[in-house]
Amino acid sequence: MGQFQKQSFQWDSELIKRYDKSGPRYTSYPTAVQFKEGFTAHDYQQARIQGNKDTQPLSLYVHIPFCAHVCYYCACNKVITKRREKAQPYLDSLYKEMAMRASGYPKDRKVEQLHWGGGTPTFISHEQMSELMHTMAQHFTLSEDEDRDFSIEIDPRELQPDTLAHLKKIGFNRVSLGVQDFNEKVQIAVNRVQSLELTRDTLLEAKRLGFRSINIDLIYGLPFQSRESFQETLKTVLALSPDRLSVFNYAHLPTRFMPQRRINEHDLPAPEEKLAMLEDSIQLLTQAGYHYVGMDHFAKPDDSLAQAQMSEKLHRNFQGYTTHEDCDLVAFGVSSISQIGDTYFQNNADISAYQDAIDAQALPIVKGLILNDEDVLRRAVIKQLICHFKLDYQWLKEQFKIDAKTHFADVLNKLKPYVEDELVILSDTGIQVTRKGELLIRSICMLFDEYLASPIHQIRYSKII
Repeated sequence: MGQFQKQSFQWDSELIKRYDKSGPRYTSYPTAVQFKEGFTAHDYQQARIQGNKDTQPLSLYVHIPFCAHVCYYCACNKVITKRREKAQPYLDSLYKEMAMRASGYPKDRKVEQLHWGGGTPTFISHEQMSELMHTMAQHFTLSEDEDRDFSIEIDPRELQPDTLAHLKKIGFNRVSLGVQDFNEKVQIAVNRVQSLELTRDTLLEAKRLGFRSINIDLIYGLPFQSRESFQETLKTVLALSPDRLSVFNYAHLPTRFMPQRRINEHDLPAPEEKLAMLEDSIQLLTQAGYHYVGMDHFAKPDDSLAQAQMSEKLHRNFQGYTTHEDCDLVAFGVSSISQIGDTYFQNNADISAYQDAIDAQALPIVKGLILNDEDVLRRAVIKQLICHFKLDYQWLKEQFKIDAKTHFADVLNKLKPYVEDELVILSDTGIQVTRKGELLIRSICMLFDEYLASPIHQIRYSKII
């Protein structure tokens, strides 16, 4: 197992403000903004047939859209309801979709990564959880190896006393706990009141049960947060000692996400205060020994996410950073996105339309994108930068038969200010992102994004910091 030295970041507020523009998170390249309508089951089958030639492992994603409560900050595709009986018809549609998709994958393509997201996956009953996992196992070969990543997003408020034990029993070995903030005034403002005791008990129970990795999600920039109050939340989280932490920037986009209209914009912290919260997050967590993986993510040095980065095996897909590289991602449920080889597919975002398609025995795909050669090249470049903070010209030559300095001459010219500000180091062999540059990696990746010249991008993305 590799060893890490404790990281040290030099914070430069003026520099960060200068580069803090709006931009993608690059869970894919090209991003979902570029997806086009009109994709069909035939397109999907062609991509699947091509992907089966490599017989690499699979990654599965299931979207459970239901939530019993609305969190005002949330931008996810969800259905707010207390009627638990709504889940079963949706699950029945999921099972039909699984049967349609699974028929094209050979059993030797083992599932090494599995994630249930939402919404609130723990909205469904224990019996429904077991049925869902059993159905997946009928259609796909689910790995039983210790290094598999089978994760689920958890709302601690939705758990019964034996829910975690049940999740462990049916095969999950990783959990992610939604927390966001421990300050009660902040919790009330975003309609997510969750006691420290409940979160602590949930985390301790997950540790006792032997889950391999426990993640906690936090958000900075919420109403009534201050630098001091968020410091207290960070210190509380450090005392809980999760394996991973995700510290997200709240993007207030009420015109796009209706629940955010219930947040009073005047209650949000000023941009300078938000930057201070991010600075404290990075400083406190790295000083406590967490490894800054990149963007919003931190992990203990012995966690597989940090280890994958050190061994240059870290990958990024629609689920974020992952340790399982080169898995085709097969996604089920409303609005979910699959990545099969060099093709992306997205399901209908409307739950009724999704179910109508399934009832008609049709895959509910409505959008997609077939990557061209330049897309594939730039996707590889952005992945190297965002996962490993460097780009090797020789590697590009071997993989893509190009001379990087010639091919990306315009980008290298645009990088000159980044060099002057000591964010990157350019050499004859490649690009190295500095420790200061790691904080602005999205800005660096944006220079390689051919699609950002389109004016639609100016309104679709949140600030990178």
